Amino acid sequence: MLSTPGYPLIGNLPQIPLSHSWLQFHTWSQTYGPIFRLTLAGAPHVVLSTEKAANDLLRERGTLYSSRPQLPAATVLLGDRLRPLFLPYNDLWRRGRKLMHHLCMPSAAASYEGTQRLESTVLLAALLRDPAGYETHFERFSSGLIFRLGFGKTLEEAESAGKGGASRSLTHRILEVGHTLERVASPGAYLVDTFPVLMRVPDWAAGWKRELKWMHARELALFRELLYDVKKEMEERKDQAVECWERAFLEKQDEYGLSDDEGAYVVGTLFEAGSGTTSAAMMSWTLAMLLHPQEYRRVQQEVDRVVGEDRMPDFGDMESLSTVRAVIKETLRWRPVTAGGVPHQLVKDDIYQGYFLQAGTVVHFNQWAIHRDPDLYPDPETFNPSRWLDPKYPTYREPLAEYPNLKNFSAFGFGRRFCPGHSIAERSLNLLVARIAWACDISKSRDEFENEIPVPDYDYISGFNTQPKWFPFNLRPRSARRQKMVDEAAVEARRKDTLKVA
Repeated sequence: MLSTPGYPLIGNLPQIPLSHSWLQFHTWSQTYGPIFRLTLAGAPHVVLSTEKAANDLLRERGTLYSSRPQLPAATVLLGDRLRPLFLPYNDLWRRGRKLMHHLCMPSAAASYEGTQRLESTVLLAALLRDPAGYETHFERFSSGLIFRLGFGKTLEEAESAGKGGASRSLTHRILEVGHTLERVASPGAYLVDTFPVLMRVPDWAAGWKRELKWMHARELALFRELLYDVKKEMEERKDQAVECWERAFLEKQDEYGLSDDEGAYVVGTLFEAGSGTTSAAMMSWTLAMLLHPQEYRRVQQEVDRVVGEDRMPDFGDMESLSTVRAVIKETLRWRPVTAGGVPHQLVKDDIYQGYFLQAGTVVHFNQWAIHRDPDLYPDPETFNPSRWLDPKYPTYREPLAEYPNLKNFSAFGFGRRFCPGHSIAERSLNLLVARIAWACDISKSRDEFENEIPVPDYDYISGFNTQPKWFPFNLRPRSARRQKMVDEAAVEARRKDTLKVA
């Protein structure tokens, strides 16, 4: 195992860019091999750049590689060691994971399809009405879905919570918590993550400590408020209380062995994860379809053949929509949402392929590099959904009624830290892509001289999760009939929500 040359004391720190560090890691993997070492201010790090290496260590040796580095900013100060995403591999994490599994397992995910249908209909109508606001529409779909599932509230209810007073809406507050997490957890955001000795600086002399503790108090107050709202409704309405994840936790709280705050953070973390990643994936999918319009036409042709014009696509169609599923999986390979992965930490000395790995080593699975392994993904820079559909590719699996799917796909992580909400995300992505292709034509925008306006191939925001920066494009209904069906379905969805709120 080769090591990247660095500097005394600080190691490779100056060589790692503050944004999109996975690109540098990928470059190093081409020089130093698929597994290489680096040091950051004396701390040992190892970067894995192939799916085999990541599976061998993070999945097959999960008891050793399932912990997390305890970053002072995000884990200790912002989360007060309550956020499951950053917990070490301990009993609290296992108890929280048990609750997550119960809420998100495939059999439970199937029961959420009615909510996904409703929210996808609202999204379609919004896109057709205001294509330029696609970022907001995708975010509202993701947030609206998880808000219903997690807290039993619609976005309309959440947004009205702050009206008429000084407080902001619940929607604004919880999205703000998610954006804060992404900022704080981004590599290089806080110097204390690189030099933990700075934690010894007293609060009065460290404005960054006071800021992070204040943000923790703010998010804890929000998570408690959402939990106690559900608890109050359960006390007042008994069995008539709305079904949601918070209720499922409270009904079996003793069984899970979690305090109110611990359970509130489990559900809050599911919201954070679900509200950001699905919307980011849809933005990358839209970008891919603009850059590769022939692939969008293939999706539309498949949807038309399977569904026709008399109804919108539904979950029962998915086993016949292999091209839809292939385009989604290829999007997540081509532009993974968490491109650098969430680091693991080794808890005990280990040896892999003759290389010694010491306890405490931070292990990065670089998704960007893993998804560009030419042995697994020939011509990896090319967006090619056929790699999931054509037997000549190493990634092909059959039957196509089942494959491709996102089960165990590396875009969702590895081993015991694999994203628990992947089944919900997969169902959302399948339905959204099929329904947008059924209802909409999309194309690049044109200037005043009718020349196509170029769309950047890779112009992405910086952060923990990443998505393309806003880009212009044209979107219009495929027919007046399809537009009318979408509008009528959206009106009915809003009517039901109005009755619920009233």
